[in-house]
Amino acid sequence: MSQQTTSTILMVRPANFGFNPETAANNFYQKNDQRSPDEINALAQEEFDGFVGLLRQRGVQVLVVEDTSEPCKTDAVFPNNWFSTHEDGKVILYPMFSPNRRLERRKDILEFLMQSGFSISEIVDLSFFEKDEQYLEGTGSMVLDRQNRIAYACKSVRTHPIPLAYFGRLLGFEVLDFDAVQTVEGIEVPIYHTNVMMHVGTDLAVVCMDSLPNFSEKLKLQEKLSKTGKKIIPITAKQKFQFAGNMLEVKNDKAQKFTVMSDTAYHALNKAQIKSIEKYTEILVPKIPTIEKLGGGSVRCMMAEIFLPLV
Repeated sequence: MSQQTTSTILMVRPANFGFNPETAANNFYQKNDQRSPDEINALAQEEFDGFVGLLRQRGVQVLVVEDTSEPCKTDAVFPNNWFSTHEDGKVILYPMFSPNRRLERRKDILEFLMQSGFSISEIVDLSFFEKDEQYLEGTGSMVLDRQNRIAYACKSVRTHPIPLAYFGRLLGFEVLDFDAVQTVEGIEVPIYHTNVMMHVGTDLAVVCMDSLPNFSEKLKLQEKLSKTGKKIIPITAKQKFQFAGNMLEVKNDKAQKFTVMSDTAYHALNKAQIKSIEKYTEILVPKIPTIEKLGGGSVRCMMAEIFLPLV
């Protein structure tokens, strides 16, 4: 068995993309509109195909899986929430807050990975936590520094301490959890997913430090990022609302590193922030306005990273 040198990204092409009222209960980034479901899905597919094309053009390996039209899964385009893969061959399946998102967990996608030359040694299904209303939504709930084996997580109704600690023990990750809040219509509410307010790459971390109300937790987070050699690029709460924390670093077949962020996120950043990121990686900027608006998620959520060993 061999390890990969390039990033492999799995993405799910939507069949019924649309606004999900179940997730909108605590995802304040979602905005509904009056367009027909067919028009919305067609636009989402167009944005998806453009995004995949951009990654492939730059030499990033992308595996595309078609969403099944039945049952209807409005958020299937965000596979990073229901599974994660690991270098020891483990696949983790996660407990999901929204009942209609639990339909996204598809065994045939894992079979497809094996057919594509990846080795799965064990599937660990954490969905049993759903019975106790305990949730942990994959690499939405956790931002993983795989190099240093640290899971960063902000606590919310989608990220509970017990499954989080379970994940840490299972994979030997140190868990650094904290409270992170945002103001919505004048009220402070928890940020639902960690990958909305922070991104950790090989050499840099893009973080909305303003969202941590607890000074000692903020200090702890800063210290941990600095200690692990990350250059911290702070973003504001306003930039976070424009998906500027929702990024992912990927590598192409020449081991060249890219930071992927949406067009919305890119235009929310100032010149100094862009320059700081470009010191370490080139930036790739797909346009996904429909997916962001109705789905309330951005590019990071659309990419499930495949770290499994090759057969």
